[in-house]
Amino acid sequence: MELEPSSEDVATGRAASRRLEALIGGSFLLATASAAALIVVYWLGGQVQLEGVFLSVALGAVGLGLGIWAHRAMPSGNQVDERHPLASTPQERAAFAADFEQGEAVLARRGLLLVLLGGAAGAIGLAALVPVRSLGERPGQKLAETSWRPGSRLVTSDGRVVDAADLAVGGLLTVFPEGAVDAADAQTVLIRVEEGLLRPRSGRDDWAPGGLIAYSKVCTHAGCPVGLYDARSHQLLCPCHQSLFDVLDGARPVFGPATRSLPQLPLDVDAAGTLRARSDFREPIGPGYWDRDRNG
Repeated sequence: MELEPSSEDVATGRAASRRLEALIGGSFLLATASAAALIVVYWLGGQVQLEGVFLSVALGAVGLGLGIWAHRAMPSGNQVDERHPLASTPQERAAFAADFEQGEAVLARRGLLLVLLGGAAGAIGLAALVPVRSLGERPGQKLAETSWRPGSRLVTSDGRVVDAADLAVGGLLTVFPEGAVDAADAQTVLIRVEEGLLRPRSGRDDWAPGGLIAYSKVCTHAGCPVGLYDARSHQLLCPCHQSLFDVLDGARPVFGPATRSLPQLPLDVDAAGTLRARSDFREPIGPGYWDRDRNG
């Protein structure tokens, strides 16, 4: 006659299962809370030591919960038993039934434990993504635009407005859009050449009134300032890597590592003789990789 496990054994097994579930679930809840705390600390301004502690606790708690689950609630290793005798004693059968009942209690709550594990993993994943906020705003079209606007007056670094008569033939002046003299990407070289020497590109016939022509001062090789001008050869020189640009031919590079022309700023002269920009540069300034997408 087979013996059924006593109610006391079943109750003991179920109590042990509940303790095991509570330990595993508590570990996952601790991991979730720690990851949430990390996010809050970061969002409030960040504190490296606290963030490290919370991250360590979150990862450690998940590892602890998974380790306990694998070691205590799942079969482990190879189970070896002697073949003889095959018959089990009443005590063995009772013990097996109690163990079986305990196992059923754990399995019955597996769904809840999986939910808690998923919540902990999700919280840690979110905490790992939060530092992306430190990268700042998306640049959007800022890399393709400067502070120049239609009608912007040309001014020097001290804010003095530039008139068309201020620059003699062969002269060079660094200019900025009015109100943005601190905008490094808007710095522009203004040069005056003899009228009739320019070889304007298609659509740029009226961009250089009276021989006044303006190019971005930011080198298209590595972004250094192009500020040296040889009036005899009409060439701009970048002192960093010795790129040379032909002023008369749309600032085309003729020597050195630069492979792209300096962007030209379209100019106009108003009724008072003041130089103004017709628009922003028509192409991105600086190193060529900024406009790689535009050029295919």
